[in-house]
Amino acid sequence: MFKLQARYVVERADAGLWESVLGPENASRRQLIDQVVSTALPECKNPEQVSVAVKAFMGADLQAPLIELLEKIVLNNSSFSNNHNLQNLLIITAIKADKARVKDYIHRLDNFDGPAVGEIAVGYELFEEAFEIYKKFGLRAQAIHVLLDHLEDLDRAHEYATKVDEAGVWTELADAYLAHARVSDAIAAYLRAGDTSKHVEVVAKAHESGDYAELTKYLLMVRKRVKDPKVDTEIVHSYARAGDLPALEAFVAAPHLADLRAVGDRCAEEGLHDAARLVFATIPDYGRLASTLVKLHRYQAAVDAARKANSPRTWKEVCYACVEEGEFKLAQLCGLNIIVAADDLAEVAEFYTQRGHADELIALLESGIGLERAHMGIFTELGALYARHRPERLMEHLKLFAPRCNVPALIRVCEELELWRELTFLYVAYDEYDNALGVMVGHAAAAWEHVQFKDVAVKVKAAETLYKGISFYLEEHPELLNDLLKVVESRVDHSRVVDIMRRAGQLPLVKEYLVSVQKNDLQAVNEAVNELLVGEGDAAGLRDSITSYENYDALALAGRLEQHEDTEFRRLAALIYKRNLKWHKAVALAKTDKLYEDAMETAAQSGERGIAEDLLRFFVEEGAHDRFAECLDRCRDLVKPDVALEVAWRNGLTDAVMPYLISVLRDYTTKVDTLVHERKEAQEASKLDEEAKKQQEQAANAYLHLNSYLALPAPTSNGAPSPPAFGDAAGFDRF
Repeated sequence: MFKLQARYVVERADAGLWESVLGPENASRRQLIDQVVSTALPECKNPEQVSVAVKAFMGADLQAPLIELLEKIVLNNSSFSNNHNLQNLLIITAIKADKARVKDYIHRLDNFDGPAVGEIAVGYELFEEAFEIYKKFGLRAQAIHVLLDHLEDLDRAHEYATKVDEAGVWTELADAYLAHARVSDAIAAYLRAGDTSKHVEVVAKAHESGDYAELTKYLLMVRKRVKDPKVDTEIVHSYARAGDLPALEAFVAAPHLADLRAVGDRCAEEGLHDAARLVFATIPDYGRLASTLVKLHRYQAAVDAARKANSPRTWKEVCYACVEEGEFKLAQLCGLNIIVAADDLAEVAEFYTQRGHADELIALLESGIGLERAHMGIFTELGALYARHRPERLMEHLKLFAPRCNVPALIRVCEELELWRELTFLYVAYDEYDNALGVMVGHAAAAWEHVQFKDVAVKVKAAETLYKGISFYLEEHPELLNDLLKVVESRVDHSRVVDIMRRAGQLPLVKEYLVSVQKNDLQAVNEAVNELLVGEGDAAGLRDSITSYENYDALALAGRLEQHEDTEFRRLAALIYKRNLKWHKAVALAKTDKLYEDAMETAAQSGERGIAEDLLRFFVEEGAHDRFAECLDRCRDLVKPDVALEVAWRNGLTDAVMPYLISVLRDYTTKVDTLVHERKEAQEASKLDEEAKKQQEQAANAYLHLNSYLALPAPTSNGAPSPPAFGDAAGFDRF
């Protein structure tokens, strides 16, 4: 019954009927399906009927019955065994419902859509089945993808690639190797494939893994197909990393497009110094070559390369390396080429100094000062080094090269190191004479020298500094003070010097100086000299002083001398009074000391009648009759005759006064005679003047009279010429 029903349903090919019999509400569905699968469809020859039936099973989602159905149709040599769609449907249904049967179907069926079915198999993670499908249909790229991407079995992939030996397969395998960082295997695969498309990635991965020997082989293949400077550059670098220096040397010697400078820099950074040396020598880049040779500890060769490069940076690098290595002779050769640049000198000096090589630095700079391009910085730095490490040689250096040094810089160094003698020299060289003098005064034990002190003293600008120097000599070198004062005589205030000496109680010490400057006639100096002369009892010297120079306190000195025990000094007091018109005091002092000659001379010079008359009476009282007569003679112009006669008559000195009277009478007589004679001459001169005046008046009157007598009339009206005037020369010419 179910067999007939099954045949009926198949023959009807009605989708609705199929839906009703295959629905879950049909209690006999299982029996019907069995008959359809076992009898009805295998017997059917109508493709349309088969198609409707298969679709009905698919629509009812009856996967297992569908597989049974398709096996009966496809595998049992029916007329639909080679049907393309049915084979596809069978395998796909198995993939979805019964994965265990898929591989068998793949091997038994040949007319299905391999690429599509394989893709579905991959989608359902049936990777082995997919690989079998691709392999069966010769889809090698898809097959290798399954092995690499899904099965991730590189070994099977390598076996498969070896078996098929196809460039595309090797490329896929190489890409997978590269992704898994198996660079060596990847390069081998790329070589088998002859693929150069991913040489950039290969180079990057090789750098990470360090497979440079294999990379070199690969790049040589790439170079044959691609003319790219980057490829040649990587070849050189790979040779360097592989340590194949002969191959590297041969490659760079041949024509190439490599960027050797970039390769050299990379080698240097990576510590491949031997390779870098070859590259830089080939370029040639002597600066980088020198750097590389330094790292190889080939210092002599580095110096030769630096000489060819001749750049400050290279010289410094080689120099510093030689210093670090203790190759000071080579370092000096380099240093001489550096220190000629003022900006680099400080850096070199600091490098040497920080490493404790002061002696070597001194030797370098000593050689440097002989260079044609030697500059101020070299001389200055050498001076600073001498100051710090060889102070005994600093002064000689300064004497020879001070004009070529930066004096302010060395001044600071010497101040810091307390090198006072050298500091004084520098101040003098820099025309800082005040500071130089200050140093010699403040640090005399080390810096003072008499001749130099005198030379500096005459050039100082600040007066206070000079006076400090004088005070210093007063305390430390009093025996040389006069010598100093003579030198600075024109620069000092002599009055202030006197004050300094007076306060110090040392005026006698500078007498020589005071005498030499007394010509300026300064009061302080004169008084100091006079004081010294009084103290020494030198009356003659004091007389010369007070008579030669007038600018001093005369009355004070006279008052002091007036009390002196020595008569000569009291005479000088009287002299001072006399020079200052203190006549009474001068005469009184002379009378006290019985210096009558001085008294009479003073009275005569005074011009005062009272002083002279008092002196006359003094002599009368003292009984000095001869002095009375002498005084009348010297002061006769001041003493009145009546006074003289009275004093003489009262004291019985008529004989003594007689010479005076005779002289006075003679004077009076002479004066009267002179007056008479002068009067007579005046009268005679007056008469002569009157006669001359009269004669002049007569001559004038006669001239006027003659002019009036000779006067002529004016010219006539008819134009006749008038006679010539009297005295006209033209008139006489007509006669």
